[in-house]
Amino acid sequence: MSRVLVPNEALANALGANELARELQARGHEVIRTGGFGLAWLEPMLVIDGEAYGPVRDLDALDAVALGPLAELPELARQRRIVFDRCGHVDPMEYDASWLLEQLEREPREIIGEIKASGLRGRGGAGFPAHIKWQTVFDTPAPQKYIVVNADEGDSGTFADRLIMEGDPFRLIEGMMISGHATGADKGIVYLRSEYPLAAEIFANAMDKARALGLLERFDIELFIGAGAYICGEETSLLESLEGKRGEVRFKPPVPAVAGLFGQPTLVHNVITLCSVPGILDLGGKAYAEIGTGASTGTSTFQLAGNIKRGGLYELPFGISLRELVEDWGGGTRTGRPFGAAQVGGPLGAYLLERHLDTPLGYEDMAALGAGIGHGGLVVFDDTVDLVRQAHYAFEFCAHESCGKCTPCRIGSVRGKEAVAALASGGYTEDRLEVIDELCDLMEQASLCQMGGMTPIPVRSALGGVLSRGSRNEKFHGGIVRKNRESERG
Repeated sequence: MSRVLVPNEALANALGANELARELQARGHEVIRTGGFGLAWLEPMLVIDGEAYGPVRDLDALDAVALGPLAELPELARQRRIVFDRCGHVDPMEYDASWLLEQLEREPREIIGEIKASGLRGRGGAGFPAHIKWQTVFDTPAPQKYIVVNADEGDSGTFADRLIMEGDPFRLIEGMMISGHATGADKGIVYLRSEYPLAAEIFANAMDKARALGLLERFDIELFIGAGAYICGEETSLLESLEGKRGEVRFKPPVPAVAGLFGQPTLVHNVITLCSVPGILDLGGKAYAEIGTGASTGTSTFQLAGNIKRGGLYELPFGISLRELVEDWGGGTRTGRPFGAAQVGGPLGAYLLERHLDTPLGYEDMAALGAGIGHGGLVVFDDTVDLVRQAHYAFEFCAHESCGKCTPCRIGSVRGKEAVAALASGGYTEDRLEVIDELCDLMEQASLCQMGGMTPIPVRSALGGVLSRGSRNEKFHGGIVRKNRESERG
């Protein structure tokens, strides 16, 4: 009888993992359902007595998909796994709380100091220094404080939140409880997108386990299922939804760290941000800060999707180049055609072209291009990509997902769809380009939140990828263009 690790995660199950688990049990093997390793192209991937196999379709043909010892698998061994170090290796429901209880004995100021020393920035998209939020919530007196987890993972090509919640839910519980202890919050709420039923089931079971261990006596956790609105990935819209209201952005200030859920100080973080906290406390803030590049410290959970040969999740230090990620880790395009573009950071992210492939993936390097990393998702296209269609889709997506509260986003996105359609059908005249450019300026400067404010990024970068260098409108040149505010001010 063998000991077999079988992933219990959404992708692997869709490809037959549940059926494989039942067949293995029927043959008398010890089956442990774990999380996934994130190597999507190898799913379902089995680990039998330490040997990896994948993708497995037939248990009687394992030799054809033998990968060798799991510990030596280069796709895992070459990563720097700090958040996902346990995921795939353990039964998500088996948990020893001793390490967590030790951390909860530390002084709050000491923990916040470690987070500050680490340089941790929000992994949800904005890259805001985490310790500033923690310190603000800690310093704001209130009868009630909250930890709110943004698990509304709506960006195209992203699945890190799902993988960690399915494969290592206690990593998130650790991050929540430690941040609650450090800031004085004793209530946590996880806002999970409705499209993740397995993650909801596994996390709910983990909460029951935590309750049985006595952990939730000091810090209560609630799981809240969202209704599928992309705008609720924006922190204030998420808070409105939690309060039972329509998901619309709030005016700021006050910021949520001062007056958030029900008007109380609230620490709002993305899943991966909080799941980074245990690793920081294990390594020490200064040691964590030495990983990565410049102010982009630690690791990012890069997720490769689209036209890519080896799609999946790779936890790597910031600073890796886009070329290395796409060509080395991802193996290039699945079609075998030349690389065309990669949209980085979700549907509001920029389209990076071949000439951008050597750009380091760090907050500052990407910002220099007018781009961002977002939640770490990359959607890859080969050279047949229709970038005009992608620009049209950016406006279309905004029009569909806009909360409607502000006119630049609500109306501008619709006018943008029409303008790009006219551009595609009537040619790239300077007048048409100027209309789109002015509309992008309006949305960028006057939208209430990033939904409308960031839509110009994919539009300008996509159109810039198809225009000739002879065009007088330089705002669309080079694939990505950022307005020079200082020169405009004169």
